[in-house]
This record gives sequence, C-alpha cells and structure tokens, in this order.
Amino acid sequence: MELQQMRYVIAVAETGSFTRAAERCLVVQSALSHRIARLERELGARLFDRTSRRVRLTPAGEAFLPAARASLEAADRAGAEVAATVGEVRGRLAVGVIPTVAAVDVPAALRRFHRRHPHVRVSLRMGASDELADQVRERALDVAFLGLPTMVRPRGVAARELAQDRLVALVAPDHPLAGEGLVTLKRLTSEVFVDFPAGTAGRVQTDQAFATAGLDRDVAFEVSSADFTVPLVASGLGVAMMPSAYAPRLAGVVAVTVADAPERVEYLVWAASAATPAATAFLSVVTGAGPARPADVAARDERRGPPSRS
Repeated sequence: MELQQMRYVIAVAETGSFTRAAERCLVVQSALSHRIARLERELGARLFDRTSRRVRLTPAGEAFLPAARASLEAADRAGAEVAATVGEVRGRLAVGVIPTVAAVDVPAALRRFHRRHPHVRVSLRMGASDELADQVRERALDVAFLGLPTMVRPRGVAARELAQDRLVALVAPDHPLAGEGLVTLKRLTSEVFVDFPAGTAGRVQTDQAFATAGLDRDVAFEVSSADFTVPLVASGLGVAMMPSAYAPRLAGVVAVTVADAPERVEYLVWAASAATPAATAFLSVVTGAGPARPADVAARDERRGPPSRS
C-alpha cells in the first residue's frame, strides 16, 4: 500500500470522478485507475461503485477513507517535523475564518507568513464560529479566528483573546435611524431584523442582550453568511447588528451606535495538543510572539466568572 494510492482514493472520493481526480493529481486517468484497482486487489474489496453517471464509495471505501486521510496527515507531519529540525517550515496550514473578523488583517498576516515560509501550502475555510471551533477540535483545521459573545468561551481548544468590540446597528441610508447619533435596544425593538440563524454564536450575543433587557424583537430574515446581510439591510428589508470594527468595510449601509449594545470577543484558537510546525509559525506571525498557553484563557475565565447559559 502506497501513500500515492491513498491520495488517488481521496481525490476520487472528494471529486466524485476519476477524470476530475486525475486532473487534480496531475496524472492521466488510466494511471490513476490502474493504481486504485491494484490497491483494491491488495485489500480484497472494491472501494468505489462505478456507473456511467457517478462514482460512489462502497462501505469498504467509507471505512478506508478516514484511515487514508490520517495516514497522509501523519506522513505530511513527519516530513514537516524533520524539516523543522533544520529550521525550515513545510507542510500544510488549514485556517478557519469568520467573515466578520476585524481584530486581524488576515490577508496581510498570510502575506507575512508566506514570505517567511513559502513552502507551506495554505487552505482557507470560511464559516461560523461554532462550526470552526468544532473543526479545530477535530483537527480538520489547524487554527481559526472566532467571534464569540462575552458569555461564551472557546472549549476544548487553546486560545488567545485578540480584541473586544461592541455591536452597532446597520440601517439603509434612507432609514429614519440613519441620521441618529445614538439609539438604544428599546428603540430598535420597533424594527424588523436581519440576523444569523438562532442558536449560532453570531446570533446568541444579540438575543442575549435583548433578553437581558426584557425586550422582544422580530427577526424576519435569517442568513447563514454576513455577505447576505448587507444587501438585505441596504434594500430596506430590515436592520442588523454587526461589530463596530467590521462596519467601516461595508458599503451601502449606515452604522449607528447603540448605547446598550452587546459585546463580542474575537479569539485565535488552535488545537490544544501538538500544534504543527506550520501552525506554530502562523501563531507567531499573528501574535508577534509564541502561542498563548491554554492557561492564559483559563485565568481570564476565572476573572470573568462562570459562563452563562444561552
């Protein structure tokens, strides 16, 4: 069994096509098919069901895939660890980013990182904070930038607090509140809201703020990405709340200060055990120092008190 065979199996599983897998792996399809067929003979089981329309994993293929990925990751890590002993950072870096990250200029950080470590291959994944945190815990991501309510803290990962920020209200330019310098949550209860799905980290902080104040609001539009929020607000369908540091990047809407606005905390998180050389190097680029110990966040947690339930 060879690592290259595993790479071919993973490529076919992810693309659902021998042709696209061969293109991804930069080999002719016949060579890729031959290597996979030889692996299937060695294993004594077919890994794929092939039809004229699609390719699907068999039960044997479903069982083989996670082990193949783990083997490739271990091989890549072994090479990266050896390179690190001679002062060279290699391997892969998987970074998760929330769309509203504002504490760090992520493209600039990646530019500095790439200049220092050009042999590292970087993949970026956008998502919600809770999803990205899960992926770091599962080692699907090396590091991630999160935005969490003050009553919610990263669990099962090492973390460094980057910044705290207050939310502002976003309204259309012709909205009556656009000319206001300051509003309150109570004033906003008369508005229709655009917000993230209920239960997500991006939604909890706002829901909690209104609930604590004893107020109800109408969330008429739920969006899974901040990219959809601005067009809906700009068209006058509702108002939204976003971090004040992120708001200046948004065109077509007006940010209004909210006197009793909720706060959020941005974190950089990474796998609590055995960060890869590439992850350690990226943490150094972002923070300007070595990664924070998990105890750093734990100490801050003790000062803040126990987490609130939401």
